[in-house]
Amino acid sequence: MKRRVLTHRLWFIVFILVIGSLSFAGLNTRDIKQKINLPYLESSAADIPSPVESIPADKLTIPDLVLLGARQEVKNHTRYNASYVKIDYPGGDVPSNQGACTDVVIRAFRNAGIDLQELIHEDMQNNFDLYPQIWGLDGPDPNIDHRRVPNQITFFKRYGLELSTDPRKNPDDWKWGDVVYWRFPNGEQHCGIISDRQKSNGIPLVIHNAGIAREEDCLLRWEIIGHYRYPPS
Repeated sequence: MKRRVLTHRLWFIVFILVIGSLSFAGLNTRDIKQKINLPYLESSAADIPSPVESIPADKLTIPDLVLLGARQEVKNHTRYNASYVKIDYPGGDVPSNQGACTDVVIRAFRNAGIDLQELIHEDMQNNFDLYPQIWGLDGPDPNIDHRRVPNQITFFKRYGLELSTDPRKNPDDWKWGDVVYWRFPNGEQHCGIISDRQKSNGIPLVIHNAGIAREEDCLLRWEIIGHYRYPPS
């Protein structure tokens, strides 16, 4: 009888140890995730002056409006969600509290009266074979085409001004309202809008969404694969 009680107690102790180990592992997993996500923590962007925000509304240019449209994503705390959604055309948009990195760009230009959904869709209707053929589609889809990084890059290459991809060598090429495209180490592509706020080294901050919309010092964090100004003038 005593042996049976001791055995039960031993198994109980083992059970408690196993549960404790799993709980500890869970905490470690959360800690690891937090460390992975550290680069996306918002920087002290609000402490850096914004030249555009001091410009009277009637004096704002297209790049100014593009920038302010992108910054609104940060103010909205837009959460990353790249899911396929059926939207209106033209002027369609996914729910305002969510979006992909490309939606930062789309909404930024919409704030300046430029509808990338319509522009990209029309160009793909006329030149579908010039756009990447990697999604198995037989024709353009206005619900998603403009929300894909390779399609945006193709459009800006065709109709925008293609600029330097190294801000350390050509700092004067980088103006607010420009669009930048990166490649992550895992091969995925990403994009953002160049800010009017700069660090002391002259490198501008970028507004982007890789989890939640941020304005931060991340321009040199990943491999830059594209830098465009639209309209080119």
